[in-house]
Amino acid sequence: MTAPLNRSTVKTAPAAPVRIVHLGLGAFHRAHQAWYTQHASDGAQWGIAAFTGRRPDAATALAAQDGLYTLIERGGDGDTFELMTSIVEAHDGADVGALCGLVAAPTTALITLTITEAAYNLAADGTLDVANPAVQADIDLLRSALAACPAADDAGHAPPASSAPDAGGPARGAATAAGRLVQALAARRRAGSGPIAVVSCDNLANNASAARAAIGGLADAVDAGLGGWIAGNVSFVGTSIDRITPRTTDAEIALVEAECGFADSSPVVTEPFSDWVLCGDFPAGRPDWASAGAVFVDEIEDFENRKLWLLNGAHSLMAYAGQLRGHATVAQALADPACFGWITEFWDEAERNLPAEGLGVPAYRAALLERFGNARIAHHLAQIAMDGSNKLRMRAVPVLKAELAAGRTGDGAARLIAAWVAFLRRAHASGAPIADSAAAELQAALALPAGEALRALLLVLDAQLAGDDTAVAAVSGLAAGFAAGLARSA
Repeated sequence: MTAPLNRSTVKTAPAAPVRIVHLGLGAFHRAHQAWYTQHASDGAQWGIAAFTGRRPDAATALAAQDGLYTLIERGGDGDTFELMTSIVEAHDGADVGALCGLVAAPTTALITLTITEAAYNLAADGTLDVANPAVQADIDLLRSALAACPAADDAGHAPPASSAPDAGGPARGAATAAGRLVQALAARRRAGSGPIAVVSCDNLANNASAARAAIGGLADAVDAGLGGWIAGNVSFVGTSIDRITPRTTDAEIALVEAECGFADSSPVVTEPFSDWVLCGDFPAGRPDWASAGAVFVDEIEDFENRKLWLLNGAHSLMAYAGQLRGHATVAQALADPACFGWITEFWDEAERNLPAEGLGVPAYRAALLERFGNARIAHHLAQIAMDGSNKLRMRAVPVLKAELAAGRTGDGAARLIAAWVAFLRRAHASGAPIADSAAAELQAALALPAGEALRALLLVLDAQLAGDDTAVAAVSGLAAGFAAGLARSA
């Protein structure tokens, strides 16, 4: 029988002390931030305690392996295997007591996030959506709980032990990611543990601002004193992140057992390429991620847009247009001349709205084509297509608006949105579920008469776009083209 993977069955260094807390224990974090931390020159000093998002399954599986797992780097000519050791604790995200205790510890220096775009619960104007029932429920819960919890004084001294609550905070935990972090930061404030950095590693423009709006906005709504403490003691670091990480299948689990000689329930498969650009302050320190290839910059917006528009925008275009044309993976869609042409058209528009210097866009585009064409990475279009309403706000809408403002047609970006519209219409007509945080709004829009439905769908993306007759006409015509193409192929 193959031995299970854990720290007693494989030879590895002792677990590093927890100095990083992570929310969002998914494959991307384990292929990206955990990889950079392990490969940092001082990585042995920086252990990660990771928490799941909606479900405990990943934490349960990883905890049974003492946080260990195998990273499979899948290149065009073969696989390499690396035992990952940087995650030293894995917790159910609902265990807010453990989260509070770890964030409150003075040895914890930073919090990283991969919670997905939807989990920030922001309104269209970028502020916290306080009308969201989950957000309001957390505000009510935290107001009640924090009212009974004395904070540190202005000098940063914790309250006397007799009056201070347990670091875990109240018995009930907040439900949203921001609510849980506000609860945990309140525990750090009570403990007098000092400043800390929050590093958003989610695929959205201005992710540092999004994290600040979600966490700071919720704290302000709960308690002005706590909101002020977070404003003065929490640094929000922006990032541009990149590493294609498809879902793990049973085939990878069997492969690791055959190649490595142990039973790993939680391997991660990824491409050899990785990229990480960061911008912001780390008041309590950070690993030497630069020694592992991370880049630190003073301004990050252009790097974010390069990645969001070129890589993620092309991914979304393939996700919708590719599935409409019968493809299942990125490599299959790229091999379709029609999809390839649409990607090129969209990239040309995006490139026109990026700086000509400093980003190496031509080389970046060439590298993306090589990465997309790696058929050994089965990056499924259905996975990319999820939560399109959040993704297209950042991947397509800015490019289309910029092109229209410059007096150009913006057909490439409009085609991306049209493919999404056609994809939603097909799902609605067949009764298939829509995997989107705004599914209820989208279903309601799709049920409207034809003349109203398109504007209602565009309104979910952007109010200005929905009111622009030129944009609406462009999307309408291109969406009809997708429908006609489907009719001809039926």
